[in-house]
Amino acid sequence: QVQLVESGGGLVQAGGSLRLSCAASGRTFSSYAMGWFRQAPGKEREFVAAISWSFGSTRYADSVKGRFTISRDNAKNTVYLQMNSLKPEDTAVYYCALRRSVTGPRPDEYDYWGQGTQVTVSS
Repeated sequence: QVQLVESGGGLVQAGGSLRLSCAASGRTFSSYAMGWFRQAPGKEREFVAAISWSFGSTRYADSVKGRFTISRDNAKNTVYLQMNSLKPEDTAVYYCALRRSVTGPRPDEYDYWGQGTQVTVSS
């Protein structure tokens, strides 16, 4: 099994920054990807960003390109999401997820999920 634990959420004013972390533990795989998703009240879970663990290649949702950066620390088995220029519409519960394959934008492509961390951006 794989355990994913997110941290770093909180309340921030519009224009501010937050950095989310997701620590992975448990079973390891030779090839996998880590992704960040978010879900606002009354909305479906949506893709934010993903990174290939082996090669470090990344992909982003159009809504966060240029503002958010996903990165990983192989030694710590941790993936980060640096969020800058935050907007009220970024308010959501943010989840990290692991996929035993290449990066993908669909939640149903991912095999393991964390519990989520709340991000609230005030106007």
